[in-house]
Amino acid sequence: MAKWQDTVERLLAERGGRLIAYGALLVGRDGDAEDLVHDAIVKVFSRPRRLASIDEAEAYVRSAMPSIVIDRARSLASRRRALTRAFDRPDAGADLDAGVDVRRALRELTPRQQVCVVLRYFDDLTVPQVAAQLGLAEGTVKRYLSEAREALLPLLDVTDWDEKPTVPVTAARKGE
Repeated sequence: MAKWQDTVERLLAERGGRLIAYGALLVGRDGDAEDLVHDAIVKVFSRPRRLASIDEAEAYVRSAMPSIVIDRARSLASRRRALTRAFDRPDAGADLDAGVDVRRALRELTPRQQVCVVLRYFDDLTVPQVAAQLGLAEGTVKRYLSEAREALLPLLDVTDWDEKPTVPVTAARKGE
């Protein structure tokens, strides 16, 4: 087996759950998140790269995911499918319900607002880092974040963004 295949297998075994949880923040559903991770892996490993570690491979895959989400959202058919999907799963625990509420609220944002929020608040990137990753001006990122905050406050039942509510980010296990 080629070295890149070993790296992919190890990446999925060791970091697959975290990548899927991150993808679920970006796309709203675990099944879609799995597809997103798969597409990001294909994108990253379709070009010859020397990835020195699993950490580096994970970083490349994570950095590919937001642009894939934005590209997908540009397709009208994909957008229609995404808007009609249900997000609730029966028999979910309270922590998972909170995560679903955040994911549902994120889906109410435009794709660029959603990606900016995830990069800024879940990846803890600075505004300049978000702008650089997405190829946008810092002012544009600030506008997206401001609009997103205003939209998210009532959806998350938060009156002040500075309250910094905490929501556990977990990967759902198969069969749950």
